[in-house]
Amino acid sequence: MRQRRILVTGAAGFIGTALSARLRAEQACVTGLSRLPAPHCTAVGTMDTTGDWSDWLRGVDTVVHLAGRAHVMRETASDPLQAYRRVNVDLTLHLARQAVAHGVRRFVFLSSIKVNGEATRPGRPFRAGDAPAPVGPYAVSRREAEDALLALAAQTSLEVVVIRPPLVYGPGVRANFRTLMNALARGVPLPLGAIDNRRTLVGLDNLVDLIVAAIRPPQAANRILFAGDGEDLSTRALVRRLAGAMQVRARLVPVPVPLLRLAGRLGGRGEAVRRLCDNLQVDLSDTCRVLGWTPPVSVDEGLRRAAGCDR
Repeated sequence: MRQRRILVTGAAGFIGTALSARLRAEQACVTGLSRLPAPHCTAVGTMDTTGDWSDWLRGVDTVVHLAGRAHVMRETASDPLQAYRRVNVDLTLHLARQAVAHGVRRFVFLSSIKVNGEATRPGRPFRAGDAPAPVGPYAVSRREAEDALLALAAQTSLEVVVIRPPLVYGPGVRANFRTLMNALARGVPLPLGAIDNRRTLVGLDNLVDLIVAAIRPPQAANRILFAGDGEDLSTRALVRRLAGAMQVRARLVPVPVPLLRLAGRLGGRGEAVRRLCDNLQVDLSDTCRVLGWTPPVSVDEGLRRAAGCDR
């Protein structure tokens, strides 16, 4: 079988580093691009819609596009939607068009479950075929990028695979998940003991395995796939199981959820508290059926790996 030639954008990031290592371990020929210099990557600086990707696209059969403007809690751009569109839509479509011109067969695009919405009703997870309901500039830009890519695929020979992951955790995780780990390590009491919601997460190794599984199969072409661990957790259960993985004690205080929400609004942390309290579940059955895939790593093993305590 011919060696796969794969271009990975955002290859120095949290997901890109793990994906590139996995692909190289499987003997793929990987070209990794990153904005800044990094091991095993070519630094390309800040690309725009006039950039020429030819040097990196020649001979490539698959592009995995991870680079993008990530969701931020404290936005500073004067026009957030335009800032997201410039990177997540315009640059993505520019790359995809050049990929078509160079005969690239498949374009795997990492989107976000936020395209479906910010929360689910109890017992009603997001399912394949649900109408998108993006909230906010980041999610809107991701949906627009998906639409543009699938429209391009309909007009050309390019096969597009869109993957919508929920929150990703694993070794080297940052942002709120890292903040939670740090609080557990310090023994900080956490007012999360009364939260009985359900949320889908995805461990880094499960997401990487899904991306790899989506690179070749013809049945994945021009489809939207959801990612997840296959087990949903309440915020309370997540804290307890993460503490177990870290081999520390979880000090959970059962503060009523309405009081938590009020405190979040008054303290300017309403969005963060809402995500802690709301449901956000994802039905993986369509992804598993299309790819013949199941998440290979359990939640507890994934949490141990995130904590650096994997067996």
